[in-house]
Amino acid sequence: MLDATKINGFHIITNGNGNGKSNGYHKDLLTKAPEKAAIEEAVRTILANVGEDPDRDGLVGTPNRIARMYDEILAGYHVDPVKLVNGALFDVDYGEMVLVKDIEYFSMCEHHMLPFFGRAHVAYLPSDKVIGLSKIPRIVDMFARRLQVQERMTSQIAQMMDEILQPRGVAVMVEGSHMCSMMRGVKKEHPVMVTTTMLGDFKEDKELREDFLRQVRR
Repeated sequence: MLDATKINGFHIITNGNGNGKSNGYHKDLLTKAPEKAAIEEAVRTILANVGEDPDRDGLVGTPNRIARMYDEILAGYHVDPVKLVNGALFDVDYGEMVLVKDIEYFSMCEHHMLPFFGRAHVAYLPSDKVIGLSKIPRIVDMFARRLQVQERMTSQIAQMMDEILQPRGVAVMVEGSHMCSMMRGVKKEHPVMVTTTMLGDFKEDKELREDFLRQVRR
């Protein structure tokens, strides 16, 4: 059964001390959604603790901008997979490989909350139905717009394709450049991570699997 994942919200409890703050939150933040207010105050805390002044001109709006940014780049938590597909499954007499390649994605590494990005390639072998073309990039986006590791994201895309289509096989390849290894740690400029998940006939049939890889590399 498909299910949409939810983010647990933050709750702000006021202490009524009349000093313009409640449990450390500025009064103006309390008028906003509790989740955004919590994120903004957390960003202010980070800025202050790395040696910055959160109230200087260039940074005064940064906590709000980051809270709004998270709404966009982590929107995948709030997507209902059933509504995403929206019945776009069609009876078509076609049994050959369907491949959508070079799907651009942007995600956030869950270990350091730094971006990773690249391209995804998704193929399936229809049994009796095909899915609307635009839905495959949307499925990729749904899983990319979460805190992720590339290996899990690759598997999630394949598993969802398998669940909604029940095809004879699914193949997913994801290529990613990770800022956590480019900006920090080993600090290598051009590493590209490649992950694959093969299901059904793609896993069992070596020739079919190699055909998928050839098509991706063309």
